[in-house]
Amino acid sequence: MTATNTYTPFSPHKAEPKDPIFTKKVWAWGLWDWGSAAFNAIVTTFVFSVYLAEPELFGIAANQRLGWALGTAGVIVAIIAPALGQAVDRSGKSATVMRVTTLLTAIITACLFFVSPGESKLWLGLFLLAAGNIAFETGSVVYNAIITDISTPSTVGRVSGFGWGLGYLGGIVLLLILFVGFINPDVGWFGVTSENGLNIRASMLVAAVWTLVFSAPLLLSLKNKPPRTDTPKLGVVGAYKQLFESIHRLWRKDRGVVWFLISSAVYRDGLAGVFAFGAVLAGTAFGFSPSEVIIFGIAANLVAGIATIAFGWLDDLIGARTVIIISLVSMVACGLIIFIFHDGMAGLSNTMVYWIFGLLLCVFVGPTQSASRTYLARIATPGEEGEIFGLYATTGRAVSFLAPFMYSTAITIGAAALDIGLDEAAYFGILGIALVLLVGLIGFLPVKAQPKAPGPDINA
Repeated sequence: MTATNTYTPFSPHKAEPKDPIFTKKVWAWGLWDWGSAAFNAIVTTFVFSVYLAEPELFGIAANQRLGWALGTAGVIVAIIAPALGQAVDRSGKSATVMRVTTLLTAIITACLFFVSPGESKLWLGLFLLAAGNIAFETGSVVYNAIITDISTPSTVGRVSGFGWGLGYLGGIVLLLILFVGFINPDVGWFGVTSENGLNIRASMLVAAVWTLVFSAPLLLSLKNKPPRTDTPKLGVVGAYKQLFESIHRLWRKDRGVVWFLISSAVYRDGLAGVFAFGAVLAGTAFGFSPSEVIIFGIAANLVAGIATIAFGWLDDLIGARTVIIISLVSMVACGLIIFIFHDGMAGLSNTMVYWIFGLLLCVFVGPTQSASRTYLARIATPGEEGEIFGLYATTGRAVSFLAPFMYSTAITIGAAALDIGLDEAAYFGILGIALVLLVGLIGFLPVKAQPKAPGPDINA
């Protein structure tokens, strides 16, 4: 995506009129997030990834290979994102991209049904999981940019928090359905049992349908934009050249924006790592059973959803920068506590340590994601929102391999340093993700605050 214009901070001079916040467009947009919980919560976090990382089912190196696979997917997205972004901007076919990527995500999710236990099937599972991440992340680029079309500067924090909150709450509902219907009972709905991983595999079919049903309102209502003729056609090399030229131009005009793009790329990848590996760690390093992982996932999504919606209001009151700093500091602290006390603390078992501080950490993940999106919306020049969101996505994708690689590398180093097995060293993955969040936080500190929302509209 190009960035040909100066990105100036949003600075309202007067309050906006009290227009409805949660319009039909906002609900359709938010329901895509609700539907995306099928991939975020079920596939990559609490169900399928935990199943795929189980040493007894897929081999002792499954957890480590999961990190490498997701890291590789991140590298692929980073390579293709600039060229793809240029093509979407030039053609104006953002609605088409949303439909294609969402359908691909649903189809790949359904194909996970064929990943039965066995080391030979591990590679199929890793391939499908990586492919699903590529499709999902590509669609998310367009989805995030839509927020500037459905909100105002004074409501963007609440709209963003609403979308993220619906995503977490959708995860709760779907986790409960799958837990009651397939995962927990000895014999679930339609006679499904856990033999040969059928309960997990059947859950993937439900997740695929969930994605399609709740994405439908946005996919059916979203329209393509007129094609642009003022941007040249660029390949991968040309797109990256344009990317660095855009960053260089921004650096000369507003270094704070560049610092935000770079630092947020790092810490956002750390946030992705929290959700990609949080449930895996619960099962491999802290002794959670599959049912306990699901219960933890339900609790994590509940606190994250409530916190994200609540922090959306706080974002409009105190500003996105403050929300981001508070959240990142809290997450790094929680991650280090979990790592240091992985064997338990003060009479608490290691499982209880993970329950307490893992849930506390989840309080701050959603607010960080939401506040980053609203910060960007406030600094985007009117009419150029798609370009800056594309730059935001491209810089994020450029380091999207970081958290998975740091997770797997930390486990490898920990196992070698302590002369223990990879499964025993799984808790070192926490340290790798916490380090990514810390680096992102340090990089974000020089970023200047943006104007808060106009006061009179804050209670709309």
